[in-house]
Amino acid sequence: MPKIIVVGSSNTDMVIQSARIPRPGETILGGSFFMNPGGKGANQAVAAARLGGEVHFICKVGQDVFGDMARQQFIHEGIHTDFVISDSNLPSGVALINVDAHGENSITVASGANGALTMSDIEQADALFEVGDVLLIQLEIPLETVWRTIKKAHKKGLKVILNPAPAAEIPDEIYPYVFALTPNETETELLTGVEVNSLAKAQEAATILLNKGLSHLLITMGSQGAYYQSAETKNFIPTRQVQAVDTTAAGDCFNGALAVAISQANNWESSIQFACEAATLSVTKMGAQASMPYLTDIA
Repeated sequence: MPKIIVVGSSNTDMVIQSARIPRPGETILGGSFFMNPGGKGANQAVAAARLGGEVHFICKVGQDVFGDMARQQFIHEGIHTDFVISDSNLPSGVALINVDAHGENSITVASGANGALTMSDIEQADALFEVGDVLLIQLEIPLETVWRTIKKAHKKGLKVILNPAPAAEIPDEIYPYVFALTPNETETELLTGVEVNSLAKAQEAATILLNKGLSHLLITMGSQGAYYQSAETKNFIPTRQVQAVDTTAAGDCFNGALAVAISQANNWESSIQFACEAATLSVTKMGAQASMPYLTDIA
């Protein structure tokens, strides 16, 4: 099977459901509370594994109960954990999440050990990069580690999917090393200065990024779908309309699914349709990793 390397964060999500998200300085009474494994890297790794990918996850966790729980969860999901590294000095990452009655959310993350994932940790997986096919990476770990890992993967011939979340600037020198960039509308605006409020604006933003040396751009547009553009073609793939329960990690689900489709050499239209379908299913359930669909769900 093609090998997908996911490099990124692992968090424990602490979620409170309430009628609305509180304003600054406001205290409100919420509804149910639960803990769920999360983190953009871990979410994407679980999504890819559930959808049929052979996933190797590189991350850093603390030597604490959250780190132990995360490792066991990855094993349960069939993810290779040879490079899930324990840090004796920092706690595992956590995220505090408020979810309102419409499924929208606000999130605050304490990175913990995620912020200490260095290039020396990545170098421990040299042999894996020799046989990997796709690298999936986000921006919830140190940016210097992200940029150097992308260059390393590109040099080894891997197809690099960069999900630029949380939103941050990308050095112009990085774009030529990226096979596919997957920002949402907000992240696209940060990278281009173009407010993506229509397909025409999506095309304008895409042209700016492609001119920097990027190969493929996919702008995720929430419940509308995803816009795709390369030097040869452009397309918009709509999604099915569903009742959203919790939009947490929908973008992570999209990226994990996309990595699977690309690793299997599917064409772009079917790959994006597959990723949109997976993300659509994910918003109909609560939680991050708990909401990731299985391949049988899509079938």
